[in-house]
Amino acid sequence: MSRKNGISVEDMLKLDVMKNCTLIAGFRGVRNTISRVNIMADPDILDWIAEGEFLLTTAYFFRDDNIKAQKQLIKVCVENKLAGIGIKISPYLENLPLEVIEYANKLNFPVIEIHQSIPLSDIMMIAIREIFNKQASLLERIEKVHEKLMNIMLEGKGINEVLKIVQDNIRNPVILNLVFSNETYEQLGETSESIRKELLTEVNNFYESGSKRDKLKRLDEDKVLIGGKFVKRMIMPIILRDNIYGHMFTWATHMPLGGFDLAIIESASTTISLSILQELSVKEVEIKYRSDFFEDLVSQDAKRKKKALDRAKFFNLKEDNYYLIEVMSFKFKCEENADYDEMDCMGDLISTFVTSIEDLMAYYKLEGIVSTKTNGIQVLLGFSENKNIKAKVQNFNSKLQCIFEDKYKNIDLKVGVGRVYKDLENVHKSFHDAVRTVRIGKSVTDKTVVTYDELGIFKILSQDYLYEELEDFYNTTLKPLVDYDRKKATELIRTLEVYFKNNGNLTKISKELFTHYNTVLYRINRINEITGMDLENPHNRLNLEIALKIKELLGK
Repeated sequence: MSRKNGISVEDMLKLDVMKNCTLIAGFRGVRNTISRVNIMADPDILDWIAEGEFLLTTAYFFRDDNIKAQKQLIKVCVENKLAGIGIKISPYLENLPLEVIEYANKLNFPVIEIHQSIPLSDIMMIAIREIFNKQASLLERIEKVHEKLMNIMLEGKGINEVLKIVQDNIRNPVILNLVFSNETYEQLGETSESIRKELLTEVNNFYESGSKRDKLKRLDEDKVLIGGKFVKRMIMPIILRDNIYGHMFTWATHMPLGGFDLAIIESASTTISLSILQELSVKEVEIKYRSDFFEDLVSQDAKRKKKALDRAKFFNLKEDNYYLIEVMSFKFKCEENADYDEMDCMGDLISTFVTSIEDLMAYYKLEGIVSTKTNGIQVLLGFSENKNIKAKVQNFNSKLQCIFEDKYKNIDLKVGVGRVYKDLENVHKSFHDAVRTVRIGKSVTDKTVVTYDELGIFKILSQDYLYEELEDFYNTTLKPLVDYDRKKATELIRTLEVYFKNNGNLTKISKELFTHYNTVLYRINRINEITGMDLENPHNRLNLEIALKIKELLGK
């Protein structure tokens, strides 16, 4: 939509110069905005007409029998989004053909019959003067609104105040949905609860329709059914760092939406982008300060650790409390679900996650700090006594998982929870536990939150110094079977996994694999032959089961 400020066709008809003129067609278009006025002295002018113009002409070029040409004129005007046309019919024609009038009515295109006594130049000059005055008045109003928006920014009043100014000026409901933080703000004015629900449904449908309109970095306009009638809808993206952070929606449920409204919405969207940037910048500084402290605290360097312990009091951390660390990693589930560039915006998303985690810590009255690394967060939790720590952590993580599943559906969250250690100087041990847990947990379980104690045998197998031994063990036990599967397109590894899952019960194995009992028996024999290990032998059976776990650990 181009920004069209001016007077409406209805306003033009009220001018003194137009008192003997009559609207003869296109009554539904009387609210069209006239931003310019032009006189057609030659049909070739149609090559230069612009959106929002009101065209003045005579019927000199019309012929009574050339209805097709007259309808073509109307059609071209509509296609070029003209506001309307004024035609001095007399003395060139007795009247405009009924077929032409009906055609203009069908297209909702205003046609005004200009009285033969009125010079077209007079209409043009007076209308242009009115348009100029109206545009000057609108510019003054827009400037005042812009000044108010800037004052809100300077006073730090927040996004809700910005939306209130927008709603007060456009007099239509406004909803802001910030995708990156999954927050929704409403300023609906005198809107009923039933209409409110329809508007919120429209917002949800906009993102879930699969049309990818939410990726457009420009104003999006359409008409939607609200309260039983079709109304105009404007959707303005909130763009920051060349990425879309959300959208501002407004609907013409109370008043028409025009150029003035667009100017207000554009100004507000810029203000909101600046507000988000300001909030993120402050948060980034806070997070960086805590993250630097955390890195020193878990460092193996004695000087850095001592530096952190000396600063611990500034974070309300007592040296003799009990501590554990949680490490969280994030990634987009798929690119199609991401509403912004992953690399550019993950940092901003993590800043939002930090706020959610800190709010949750405050809710459960947990002490500690939250710091960040690339695509991840570390949470240090402190407890004054070694009592009910496990239950408190479980409650915290259960609620955390619910929040992420509800608010950040396009983000895959994995949490590794380290063991509890007494004294702040030992917290690096919990950190290494948590890092190992989140890394291994991705490979061996679908659970979102995994504690170090849940790793079982992987606590031993995941030791870094054992990597070469694990690789060698895998190569001499399971690798021949993996190679055979790849070469022959068989499912011996899958059969072996189901074998251990069902404790060697061939009937259950065949049922789960949807395979005949004899086929399963044949596969078991092939596994024995290829690996050189008999599954009836307890020692061999244990080695193969451990080899399967090593396969998962190594990502083979």
